[in-house]
Amino acid sequence: MAFQILLLRLSIILFSISGVYSVNFIIKNNCRIPIWPGALTGAGNPISTTGFKLLPGSTTTTTVDASSTPWSGRFWARTLCSAANGKFTCATADCGSGQIACNGAGATPPATLVEFTIAANRGQDFFDISLVDGFNLPVSITPIGGSSGCKSVACGRSVNPVCPPEMAVKSPRGLVIACKSACMAFNKPEYCCSGDHNLPETCPPTNYSRIFKRQCPQAYSYAYDDKTSTFTCTGGANYAITFCP
Repeated sequence: MAFQILLLRLSIILFSISGVYSVNFIIKNNCRIPIWPGALTGAGNPISTTGFKLLPGSTTTTTVDASSTPWSGRFWARTLCSAANGKFTCATADCGSGQIACNGAGATPPATLVEFTIAANRGQDFFDISLVDGFNLPVSITPIGGSSGCKSVACGRSVNPVCPPEMAVKSPRGLVIACKSACMAFNKPEYCCSGDHNLPETCPPTNYSRIFKRQCPQAYSYAYDDKTSTFTCTGGANYAITFCP
């Protein structure tokens, strides 16, 4: 891992000389089970891969080009995946593509999301961990490089053990494998910050969102949880994303 980080730092120098600015996302599976990370580009150039398998302890790097235009996108980890009759599916965070690659499809909630807006040419990046679409796995983000404001953030504690029964997603064996958001579970404006509750003033935290926030204070627990959940890094960093940190 240390050698890989050294190579990435050297790549920043080479890209600077060539005029190309690429950002590397180093994705590691620190869980005790295999995961299948997925990726979705929201704006900018496409990412180098949109889905792959990671065995426990394994690491893969995926790259985006942000030389001239910003890039935005998200990552998540699918769990308990299998293929049957030529179709690939996952018990949590499935992207519905029927393949390991998500091919432009996002995660089906509940899913822990890692979200980025990468500035063009080494400007100020924004990133966060979002539980607005529920929770399935702990995760952390660590900037590598950068010059200002770059700090690691984490959702290191699992929400699943404290998930209310009415929001829990269970395996066939009865184990809680994911936790729905209150919006997904109940579809009410006060939980979804919609309708008459579509402003920060009219959509405060709820008892349900506080469950997520207690487990993961640095993560978004509901739509208007910006003050404690949005982070920045300036100066051209790469980012390590670790599931089950």
